[in-house]
Amino acid sequence: MPLALKRIAFSLGPIDVHWYGIILGTAALVGLYLAIYEGKRFKIIPDFFMDLILLGVPSAIVGARIYYVAFKWEDYKDNLLDVFAIWEGGIAIYGALIGAIIAASIYCRRKGLSFIRIADICAPSLIAGQMIGRWGNFINQEAHGGPVAESFLRDKLFLPDFIVNQMNIDGIFYHPTFLYESLWNLLVLLLLFWLRRRPWLKSGELFALYFIGYSVGRFFIEGLRTDSLAFDGPAWLRALMNGLWSPMQLYFEPGDMAYGNIRTSQVVAVLLILAAIGYMIYRRMKYGAALPYYADPIVSSKAVEAAPAVPETADAVQPVAVEDKPAQEDGHA
Repeated sequence: MPLALKRIAFSLGPIDVHWYGIILGTAALVGLYLAIYEGKRFKIIPDFFMDLILLGVPSAIVGARIYYVAFKWEDYKDNLLDVFAIWEGGIAIYGALIGAIIAASIYCRRKGLSFIRIADICAPSLIAGQMIGRWGNFINQEAHGGPVAESFLRDKLFLPDFIVNQMNIDGIFYHPTFLYESLWNLLVLLLLFWLRRRPWLKSGELFALYFIGYSVGRFFIEGLRTDSLAFDGPAWLRALMNGLWSPMQLYFEPGDMAYGNIRTSQVVAVLLILAAIGYMIYRRMKYGAALPYYADPIVSSKAVEAAPAVPETADAVQPVAVEDKPAQEDGHA
């Protein structure tokens, strides 16, 4: 039987370099490139985003690990050093988002820039990073769904051998939920690319739509997984989550949870969808025509040095230097 891919890419003396780290690093670089490219449209210098990622990535990793460990404390309380072994996997995307958002909001405040305007620019970077990062779960053979037949992977999904082989864990084949989520995130990324060129898009809405798009996919895909972070919740909440997921049961069997009766990520996904929709409605109702558009220029209240104007070509948009709306009207954090 073909062997699964090894977790260690190569070694530098006594140091093992894991594929998981390489993939996460690649995800961060792709996200950085997308942010820098779009930032030119608003005359934001690349150094701003480079500094942002230097703060955001460590904060995201810490947040992701804390979130994961908090829900799996029984597995770590007697082996505290294992908390730091992130190369073995065990990070949570929602925790990463919390950590990154906290760091980014502080950084934007110090630079005198509206956090929500920068978050709009970075929304495609976030979903692109998540799309790539899921392949780290693939290498680690984690975040998969329930058992399936090998024929399902080969004849129904038409997956290549290297994916099928990696989904063979201890002689059992599993749903490649990492792949489902990665492909879903690609669709969300393409949607965000399209939306940010719409003239009617208001500030803060691309970031909110990122949360909606990602959370919709995460909710349904999460139901297939067998390693979900979970908790024991009230019967009404369990019934609600199961009812919302029920359309998937026309085609798939839900994954068996190792513990608990409610998947944490499904609850978080629903709350984020509702919060994002409410956020967009609230801002449109409160500020009306005064609410800046996504395409409006971004100006620092502390006169951050702007990059040279980008020449107007087929590949670039010439920014217009006009004053932005007041910070309190555009979600300044």
